Amino acid sequence: MSTSSPLGVVLVTYNSADVILDCLETLLGAALADGTALRVVVVDNASTDITRAKLAAWVSGKVAYTPPHDLPFAFRPRSSPVGAEAVTILKADINGGFAAGVNIGLAHLFADPAIARVWILNPDSVVPPGTPAAFATHDPGPFSLMGGRVTYYNRPDIIQNDGGTLNRWTGVTGNLNLFKPIKVTPPPDAADLDFITGASMVASRAHYAKAGPMREDYFLYYEEVDWAMRRGDLPLALCPGARVYHHAGTAIGSPTYGRPASPFSLYFKHRARLMFVRRHLPGRWVTAWAYTLAKAAQFRLKGWRVEERALLAGARGAEPPADVRARLGAETEALIRDQSGEQRQGGAPRAQGRGAGAHGV
Repeated sequence: MSTSSPLGVVLVTYNSADVILDCLETLLGAALADGTALRVVVVDNASTDITRAKLAAWVSGKVAYTPPHDLPFAFRPRSSPVGAEAVTILKADINGGFAAGVNIGLAHLFADPAIARVWILNPDSVVPPGTPAAFATHDPGPFSLMGGRVTYYNRPDIIQNDGGTLNRWTGVTGNLNLFKPIKVTPPPDAADLDFITGASMVASRAHYAKAGPMREDYFLYYEEVDWAMRRGDLPLALCPGARVYHHAGTAIGSPTYGRPASPFSLYFKHRARLMFVRRHLPGRWVTAWAYTLAKAAQFRLKGWRVEERALLAGARGAEPPADVRARLGAETEALIRDQSGEQRQGGAPRAQGRGAGAHGV
């Protein structure tokens, strides 16, 4: 691929004030060091914290950036303001979920015919030199989605994922090479992957034309799995030399050793998993539900009753429990209630959500 073709980048933020500047500064710094042309779009999913104000002040040069002391690679901040031409900031009308934000960014970037691929990047990631150039120039031939290596921010020698795998009996997904040390773990073959994880995923224009935008009614989890399943004959690809460092999902309450995922995470993960199974693996509905019940029984035996209720409510497509609703705004809660009703009734999937318009900040 020609280096003259700009690489589009989409970052979706929601209450990301504590991490977004680390992501943007390292991304732009790495691209500058590589000589890579970027078109960066930040889509803010109606944050309720100071994310939007912080971004606006940063773009205008009113906020000086200081890198964190624990950044896992050497980095020197740029001395000049970013400038509005370098980063476009769009505001979503409501928090419609990850895919809704991504779709706004994809539509904006792919409207430019010069952009052949768009990198979807989580805002709680940081980008070392070499990665933007690798994603912009690596030529695996025609591809749908391309990934690189994702390692832990606080354990940069340990792999978080090298791509995603799917158990077709249960709908459960996994991260390939999870927790393995980098030094002794070679990259996998792209043919061994079922999908590219959304923390760092490059979509080709050909894939966007074939598969369309992401389905938004998953809200959280499985959007990228569904998207990969709609790629047709376009293969997945891996990019040597592309790497990001990613925080471990603290905002949504990912599981850690000895502690289950938060009720918020469990509700949406199992809601999305059963929605995905209904659409793509309908013959495995019984085994997928057997897994659900076994997991719920495991939680009950450990005394994790709140987590058990959240898991079962999500799997049934029921309305979110009270402790999950407490983290959703009124408009988002209404959206989830509507989508869950369609899930229970087996309604047709929607690619575009409602109320997903955006305007500049």
